[in-house]
Amino acid sequence: MANSKQAEKRARQATKQRAHNMSQRSTLRTAIKKVTAAIAKGDKAAAEVVFKESTSVIDRIADKKIIHKNKAARHKSRLSAAVKALAA
Repeated sequence: MANSKQAEKRARQATKQRAHNMSQRSTLRTAIKKVTAAIAKGDKAAAEVVFKESTSVIDRIADKKIIHKNKAARHKSRLSAAVKALAA
């Protein structure tokens, strides 16, 4: 329990920020799942389009420091490799 006005305000702000971050993280997971679903269907053209859109989402969330930039790079790399493997 907060003992001062400042601590109460910080607790309110932290709750609000956590809700926003969780929403952004959910958006990230959805973007990754869209690419994975497109890859599972086997349609390379559609997968490339969805991958390009998802890359933008992943970068935006990493820029906001909701996830680490290396984690974003890892996700993009793995998805890119999976999309490229569809041709083979």
